Amino acid sequence: MKIFLGNAPWNKSGFYGVRAGSRWPHFEHAQSEYMPFPFFLAYSSALLKREGFEVRLVDAIAAKLTSQEFLDDIVRFKPEVLVLEVSTISIKTDLDYAHQVRTLLGSDCTIVFCGLHTEMYQPAFLEQNPEIDLILIGEYEQTLLELVRSGLDRETLRSVPGIVYRDRAGQPHLTGPRPIMTDLDQLPWPDRDSVPMANYCDTPGQIPRPSVQMWASRGCPFQCIFCAWPQIMYGGHHYRTRDPIDVIDEMEWLVKEKGFRSVYFDDDTFNIGKPRILSMCSEIEKRRLNVPWAIMARADTMDQEMLLALKRAGLHALKYGVESAEQSLVDRAGKKLDLEKVRKIVRATQKLGIFIHLTFTFGLPGETKETIEKTIKLACELNPDSLQFSIITPFPGSKLYRELEQKGHLLSKNWEEYDGYNTAVIRTDTLTKQDLEQALHRALSTWEHHRFVQGLSTEPIKLLKRALKNPHGALQRLRRVFRTSWHQHFQE
Repeated sequence: MKIFLGNAPWNKSGFYGVRAGSRWPHFEHAQSEYMPFPFFLAYSSALLKREGFEVRLVDAIAAKLTSQEFLDDIVRFKPEVLVLEVSTISIKTDLDYAHQVRTLLGSDCTIVFCGLHTEMYQPAFLEQNPEIDLILIGEYEQTLLELVRSGLDRETLRSVPGIVYRDRAGQPHLTGPRPIMTDLDQLPWPDRDSVPMANYCDTPGQIPRPSVQMWASRGCPFQCIFCAWPQIMYGGHHYRTRDPIDVIDEMEWLVKEKGFRSVYFDDDTFNIGKPRILSMCSEIEKRRLNVPWAIMARADTMDQEMLLALKRAGLHALKYGVESAEQSLVDRAGKKLDLEKVRKIVRATQKLGIFIHLTFTFGLPGETKETIEKTIKLACELNPDSLQFSIITPFPGSKLYRELEQKGHLLSKNWEEYDGYNTAVIRTDTLTKQDLEQALHRALSTWEHHRFVQGLSTEPIKLLKRALKNPHGALQRLRRVFRTSWHQHFQE
C-alpha cells in the first residue's frame, strides 16, 4: 500500500503558515525563520516504513513548495492513502486541498485528515465534507498503522479505535477512543531523511544551526485550560517519557552522524522528573557531546541542582511559560504556577548564564487593564533575553473554549482569525476585543523601549571597562552603539 503523508502549503501575502509540529498553528511573517518539525508525521512515516509500507512524507511548508508543486507530487506518487495533518485555523485551506486531490485522483485515493481540529472528530464533519473519507483522532501514529493494516476494509474499520469513518452505505461512524500510548520507546526515531532538515528552525538563544528538534517526552500533567495538545492531541493530561539512554543515543547520532550543531527539546514540558533529568545530563557529560542545547521547561519544576546539572551538560537556553503577573489569573487558568518561585528561578537561571525566553498572554479569564499592566511590568522586571506576548487563543476542544462559549465571551467562529498574534476572538468581563489588541501592541512597544534603555545603560559600561586596555577602540565602539541604538529606537 502506498501512503502519502503531507503538511500542505499554507500562506498568504507577506506570511507563511506553520501547522504540523506547532501547538499553536499560526502565520509567521515572511522574513521569519521559525519552522517547527512535524513530529507526528515524521514518527508515522518511520513507523510505517519499519512495517514495510511504501511511504512518501512531504512537508511542503518547510520545503517552500507551491500549491501546484505539492499537488503534482501527490499525483506522481499516486497514493492509495493520502494523510494530511490539518489545524483549526487552516481548515478552509486544508479542505480545498482535499477537494483538489479528489478531483485529480478520484475514488482511487482514500483521503484522511488528522491533527489539531476537534470539529472534525465527530461524524457530522464527514457528512458536511464528502471529499474526506477518514479522520484520525488525536495522537495518531498507531491509529494510522492499524488503519492501513486493515486494508481499509469497511467491516474491519469499525474495530479500529480512534477514527471517524464511513460504512459501506456511506454513513459516518465514530469508533471508541484509543487508549493512550504509554510506551514511547516502541516508536522508531522520526523520519528525518524525507524532509528538508536544514530548513527547520527553533533556536532559543540563537543556538547554532543546523539545529535539530527532538522529543524526550510527551504530554503534561498540569491542567492549563488553554493548552491545546494535552487536551486535544493526547486526550488528557498524561505525561509519558522515553528511556533516557535512548534519548541521548538519538541526540548523539544526530550530532555525530548527521552533523547538527545544536539540539532543541520541544517537549510540552521537558523538566519533569528530577532523577530522569539528572540521568540525561550525566549521560551527555559522559559521552562528551559538547553541543549546545535548549529546552521547553516550567520554572516551578526546576531547582538549583537541576540547573547546575543542565548547565554542565551544555544547556544553553530554555523557555519558561509565565502567562500573567496576576497569581489569581494563573490559578484560575489551571496552570498551578507559583509566580514567586518563577522570579527566583529566573534569577537563578540568569546567574548561570543560561539564555531565557519567557512567554506571556493576554485575555485569560478575569483579565483587566490593571492585570495587563502588571504583566507588562513583570516582563520588564524579569528582563529575559527574549519574550513572546500573545492574545490567548481558545482552540475548539479546550476547556477555555467551552468556558468562553458558555459565558458569551467568544466573539468569532471564523477559524482564520484564531492566530493569537494580532487578532482577538474573545473578550473578558471588562475588556473588549479592541482592548486586548491594543494591549498586545502596547506590550510590544513597552518591551522594545525597555530593551533600548537597557542597551544604553549596560553596553557603555562594558565598553568603558575595556577602555583602559584599548581607549581608541572602545571609544569608536561606543560611538557606534549609541548611533545604532538611537537609529533603531526611532525606526520602531
